[in-house]
Amino acid sequence: MGSLLDVPGLRVGHAQRSEDGWLSGVTAVVLPPGSAGGVDVRGGGPGTIETDALDPSTLVQTVDGIALCGGSAYGLAAAGGVQLWLEQQGQGHPVVGGVVPIVAGAVIFDLGRGGDFGARPDAAMGFEAAAACVGLEDAPDGGLRGCVGAGTGAAVGRAMYKGGVGMASVKVPGGAVPGPPGGAPVVLPEGIVVGALAVVNAAGVPVFPGAAGAGELGDTEGEAEIAQEAAAAGEGGGARGSVAPDALNTTLVVVATNASLTPAECKRLATAAHAGLARALDPSHTLVDGDTVFGLSTRAVEFDRSSEAGRVVGLMSVQVAAANAVREAILDGVRSATPVTTPAGTWERFPVP
Repeated sequence: MGSLLDVPGLRVGHAQRSEDGWLSGVTAVVLPPGSAGGVDVRGGGPGTIETDALDPSTLVQTVDGIALCGGSAYGLAAAGGVQLWLEQQGQGHPVVGGVVPIVAGAVIFDLGRGGDFGARPDAAMGFEAAAACVGLEDAPDGGLRGCVGAGTGAAVGRAMYKGGVGMASVKVPGGAVPGPPGGAPVVLPEGIVVGALAVVNAAGVPVFPGAAGAGELGDTEGEAEIAQEAAAAGEGGGARGSVAPDALNTTLVVVATNASLTPAECKRLATAAHAGLARALDPSHTLVDGDTVFGLSTRAVEFDRSSEAGRVVGLMSVQVAAANAVREAILDGVRSATPVTTPAGTWERFPVP
C-alpha cells in the first residue's frame, strides 16, 4: 500500500471534527506487544508527552502506542484516551493489579483554525482514534491519508496552504551486500520493510522532486517563487485566513520497521529519519516548528549481528530506508490534502509542481 501499515502488526486510526468551529483531530498508532521505540525532537517549539519513557536507559523497554494530536499543548490530553483503550485490550507494562500502557505522543498547532479556539482534542477523541485502528489486513482503500486525524487542521507554508497526513514505505532488499574492504559480503534477510506516517503542519514549504531523476530537484526557481509567495503572504497578515503569521507549526512523524532493533537503535532510527524531513521541507527544524520523529520496531525480523560488519550494514540499511520513507510520507501528506474553508479562513491545496 505504500504506507505505515506495510510494517506487519502496526495499526492506524483517526478521529476528527470539522464542523461547528472544529478543525482538529487525533491519529493513533498501535503497536504489537513487545515493540521497541525511541524519539528525536528537533523543532524549537515541541509539545510532547511520555517521550522520556522512550529513553533507552529507562526501566520499561517497550512501547504500546503513539498519539499524534491537534490542539497544541491542550491536545496532549488525547494521549490518555489512547492509553485507556489499550488498557481495555489488556496491553501494556504489567504491574500489580493490571497493566500500564506506554503511550508517547506529540501535538501540532491548529488552534482556532476551525473558528473556535476551544475546539480541541481530548481523551474521548484519543479513545475514538485508537478504537478506529486498522491494520494492513483490514485497511480500507482510502480514508487514512489527507485531512484526517491529526492532519485535519494542519497547514504548510506559514499556515498559508493545507497540510495533512501522508504515508509511505520502503522495502529493504534482501541478499548479499558488500561488506568492508577485504571482508566477506553481509547477507540481509528478506522481508524487512520501513514505513512512515507524517502529519505535515510545517512553517516551511514542501520540496518536490522533479522528473529529471531520483533525488534531483525539478523547477527550483518555481519552488523558490512558491516559497516567497507563502512567506510574503504570511508577512502581510495571512491572506488566506485570519491565523496569525507567527502561528506555531510542527511536522510529526512515526517511522517504523519490522527489523529487530533495541530502544537505543530506535532512537538512532528516528535521528536518521530527520534527514528525510529536512529533504522534504524548506526550512525545517525552525524555532516555530516542533518537529518530532518517533522511531519504532516490532522486532519481528532479526538480521545478522554475529559480526560488526553485519550489525552496521543492517542498521544503516534500515536508517537509509527510514529517511527515504519519511521524505515520501511528508510529500504524500501535502499531495493528499484537500482545500477547506472555515469561519477562520480558507486553506487551498499547495500548488504541487
